[in-house]
Amino acid sequence: MPIRMKVFGLTIDPLTNSPILILKDLEGDKTIPVWIGLLEATAIASELEKIKFSRPMTHDLMKNLMDQLGIKLAKVEICDLRDNTFFALMYLILKDKEFTMDARPSDAIALALRAEAPIYVDEAVIQKSKDVDMGAKEEIQSAEGKKWTEILESLSPDEFGKYKM
Repeated sequence: MPIRMKVFGLTIDPLTNSPILILKDLEGDKTIPVWIGLLEATAIASELEKIKFSRPMTHDLMKNLMDQLGIKLAKVEICDLRDNTFFALMYLILKDKEFTMDARPSDAIALALRAEAPIYVDEAVIQKSKDVDMGAKEEIQSAEGKKWTEILESLSPDEFGKYKM
């Protein structure tokens, strides 16, 4: 069952120096870390900070194209986690036709922020993410996974810090 989430922030994995996107459910009970690329982190951070560039960036260009064609992004859902890789679907509407499109979660979320579309994560993905270290790309012990979950779920916006670009 999909759970509505919001972007809580971005941070850096101290072991791999990879950006991590942190999503939290609206009640603040569930948290999921998603390891993403630097360019995607920049796209997400720039939209969170409402930074405008003189020329459209890739996700801005896609949003502009969708607007011109009359395509609405209804929602984004991180729907699966397989082999340490997250999968997402974008739910789109063109006229009266609804369709989905496969996307990387980071790209889908960067676009969802621009389109002000809701973000969902399947509950099974949240459970799977507790047992996987995406930075190291290997299974970790349950105790270490629980430690990460406790740390991420206990963060408040004041403690979280800001992603530096």
